[in-house]
Amino acid sequence: MSSFSTSLSRTTSSPLFPNHSSLINSDTSRRSLSFPQGLNLDELCVRSQRKLVQSSVVLGDGAVITKSSSAELKDAPLSIPSQVVADKLVIESVGGEQQSTVSITVVGASGDLAKKKIFPALFALYYEGCLPEHFTIYGYARSKMTDAELRDMVSKTLTCRIDKRENCGEKMEEFLKRCFYHTGQYDSQEHFVALDKKLKEHEGGRLSNRLFYLSIPPNIFVDAVKCASSSASSVSGWTRVIVEKPFGRDSKTSAALTKSLKEYLEEDQIFRIDHYLGKELVENLSVLRFSNLIFEPLWSRQYIQNVQFIFSEDFGTEGRGGYFDHYGIIRDIMQNHLLQILALFAMETPVSLDAEDIRNEKVKVLRSMRPIQLEDVVIGQYKSTTKGGVTYPGYTDDKTVPKDSLTPTFAAAALFIDNARWDGVPFLMKAGKALHTRSAEIRVQFRHVPGNLYNRNSSTSLDRTTNELVIRVQPDEGIYLKINNKVPGLGMRLDQSNLNLLYSARYSKEIPDAYERLLLDAIEGERRLFIRSDELDAAWALFTPLLKEIEEKKTIPEFYPYGSRGPVGAHYLAAKHNVQWGDLSLDQ
Repeated sequence: MSSFSTSLSRTTSSPLFPNHSSLINSDTSRRSLSFPQGLNLDELCVRSQRKLVQSSVVLGDGAVITKSSSAELKDAPLSIPSQVVADKLVIESVGGEQQSTVSITVVGASGDLAKKKIFPALFALYYEGCLPEHFTIYGYARSKMTDAELRDMVSKTLTCRIDKRENCGEKMEEFLKRCFYHTGQYDSQEHFVALDKKLKEHEGGRLSNRLFYLSIPPNIFVDAVKCASSSASSVSGWTRVIVEKPFGRDSKTSAALTKSLKEYLEEDQIFRIDHYLGKELVENLSVLRFSNLIFEPLWSRQYIQNVQFIFSEDFGTEGRGGYFDHYGIIRDIMQNHLLQILALFAMETPVSLDAEDIRNEKVKVLRSMRPIQLEDVVIGQYKSTTKGGVTYPGYTDDKTVPKDSLTPTFAAAALFIDNARWDGVPFLMKAGKALHTRSAEIRVQFRHVPGNLYNRNSSTSLDRTTNELVIRVQPDEGIYLKINNKVPGLGMRLDQSNLNLLYSARYSKEIPDAYERLLLDAIEGERRLFIRSDELDAAWALFTPLLKEIEEKKTIPEFYPYGSRGPVGAHYLAAKHNVQWGDLSLDQ
């Protein structure tokens, strides 16, 4: 039984429950009591600030379930006994108004991810009024640091929203006063007990909810979770843990990690974060498809010729080669970011927007995918090049990378979904470092118009007259549709034009960072954008045989110059499936 699920003895001392011998607070109870779900971001911001009016569900054996009148009850430390049936539940008041508090502990607070992403995202949520009235943020790491030193470190990375800069300094000061630091080892029960004591001091007897963000290497995930579960979990509210990728290196290590985590956590308490799922344009995928009648009928093999998922960075490993060399571009980008976007793109219409309904459909897509063949994959590695008198280093020039490394920094692959909707449609992925540009986009290329009357009037080839829907995830977020259009004049000449939605031109509000959305969802218990364990298993089952074959055969990557468009082999791969990469056109 999970340590988060067996804290009975610790609940009797709670000032909220002086007359009860046990406390039950579980996801099972939440579902049976039908608490609200599916709130949007703005609603969550409003809801986070409401005071929680406490009530309880009293069971036949005297146990109670705490709940709130204004928020869902989630992620129980304890489970309802199976023999308790619904007709034994009686709702009754426990007296007055009781406020809650959220304690957020960033484990690995001295690392780059915490400094560059997590703390700035938490401040942005505070700045927008999305965090609850009572909250505390604790940094936890092995580095020796004082509260003042943490605040100084954090303050250097904070930025304010463009439209609300007038009170930026004041907001920063208020936020930093909520930030504290605790030095400790990740495998030390004693240090987590000390953390628990500090958290309780700040919680001040309020209903305690705790979120742990594991911004640490995966080899110490389990140690940290074990210590947090037994020594620093909440006894009166929920406890959740955000796990940062990578989630293993293959099916075996991923399964072992999941099994170990579930010794101390329930599945509903584990939030596997993939920040790409929090990107605004990825979030908009289902809206684009399911709320626009013009697209839904076209979303199938009948009208779509191919779909491309393209990720490129214009920089190399830059000193992070030691980490990257252990994983490579397929594990780092394809198996998670791009595959997750593919699943969202290709899934069937879910029953509802409930997290489980959406994740069920994503899993069906992943399980329908054909095993990836090595002949449908191209791998590459960037090499040193000189441009304009400047020499750019190759991958193996990085001092943290072995000189004989065969780890790919580029990969392109053709994938297929063997179901009725997508049978025969190539889904092409391309990801690489040290390429000519930085971008992430989805390109949907539609089929040719049969018997097109205007082929002779077009100024470009047949391939360039096909309609294409482009969803640009980053940078310069936007959506545009390529259509054929008559060039003004007395003659009949066709050209391709864009129907363009550029977010920066259409919306004045700054787009939130992906980490902001995902952190807020974790605080509110919304799991829609987090990865479920069976979803993770299906993703690894697809890529593990390919990775094993590449490594066992010691496949040599095709070398490409730093700053180029990548290996030539990627173009042959596309041509093999009668596809042309959409990002090669001049207008893109």
